[in-house]
Amino acid sequence: MSESIVSYNCLGSFFYKVATPDQCPKPTVLFFNKELASELDFDFSVFNDHELAEIFCGNQKLNNTPPIALAYAGHQFGHFVPQLGDGRAHLIGELKGRDIQLKGSGRTFFSRRGDGKSALGPV
Repeated sequence: MSESIVSYNCLGSFFYKVATPDQCPKPTVLFFNKELASELDFDFSVFNDHELAEIFCGNQKLNNTPPIALAYAGHQFGHFVPQLGDGRAHLIGELKGRDIQLKGSGRTFFSRRGDGKSALGPV
């Protein structure tokens, strides 16, 4: 039995909104999981540290995929809300059916009045 993977980009705009992460002026790679990158067939060897930082902070697109913010439904303040969404996360692409997401990367359609930012520790 084969597993079928559906990209969020194929589900339609009810499930996401296009959202560009805030530009990061001087990104730096703090940690890079080479084992996971290899598992996802991401050839990191063709990039230098600056290029990796540009991709994984959202300054450059990953595989020319438009960044999106995900919508979801759930309970908030004791009531069911049919459309909520992540106000500070951007899905910047997929590798082998796995989502690559930035958290704390700026405002999205779902941010309400927040700035969409976060300290490194919580994310």
